[in-house]
Amino acid sequence: MEANLKRASRLRQSILKRAFEGRLVPQDPADEPADELLERIRAEREQSAPRKKRRKKPVQVGLF
Repeated sequence: MEANLKRASRLRQSILKRAFEGRLVPQDPADEPADELLERIRAEREQSAPRKKRRKKPVQVGLF
């Protein structure tokens, strides 16, 4: 049983490594680069739901 747990752990690490290297599935050269995708998502979010303006806290002046 211990050997199976170690084997599963090594397999999980191997799968994660391949995924982060982009070798888990064949890559599509037509896909946009990640930085462009993230920028597009960011722009779409800003258009669909504008951020709420934060109220500034009043500055408290202490007496000496």
